[in-house]
Amino acid sequence: MQKMKSLLMLVLWLTSGATLAQVGQQRVDAKETASLDAEREKHALQVLAKLTEKVIVSAADAMPADKYGFAPTDGEFKGVRTFGKMVKHLSATNYILAAAALGEEPPADAGDELGPKAVRTKDEILRYLKGSFAYLDKAMEVIGQKTVSVKSSPISPLKSAEVTRLALVVESIVHAFDHYGQMVEYLRMNGVVPPASRP
Repeated sequence: MQKMKSLLMLVLWLTSGATLAQVGQQRVDAKETASLDAEREKHALQVLAKLTEKVIVSAADAMPADKYGFAPTDGEFKGVRTFGKMVKHLSATNYILAAAALGEEPPADAGDELGPKAVRTKDEILRYLKGSFAYLDKAMEVIGQKTVSVKSSPISPLKSAEVTRLALVVESIVHAFDHYGQMVEYLRMNGVVPPASRP
């Protein structure tokens, strides 16, 4: 009977070691899977951001320089931003939200929510727009590398004291597409087919 107990204890001890090893391996596998999932999510976000940049920059470039001061004036459109001011605002928001995601102040030359006053011509606005997407790319690089939560941006509709870096970058992309819809209308009102809609 004692031999049986000893043998049973040995079997339990051996199987518990194997079970613990399996649990340990499952934890490692779960960590590797989570890491892989995070990388896939980050890659998907980067692809979405590049697509956003492509359609926004091509739409901004498609508008003739002499139409950057265009704003619809009939009906309920009174007081809306001009095309150029809208692109500057979109760019400024990219800078502000990316800076919040990075946990730093926006670059000094980024201006406020309306963009720098000195940026006026189509070429200047396009450079400012492209720079804002480069800065947003920089913010995407830190997702998953630094602390997850950061202080929210004062312009963010996410009205909490802290938000995730990911939420701020996604907010920037959503904001850009909101204005892309307006840009398309402005382009079409001026007889320009948006590049993304061309065959």
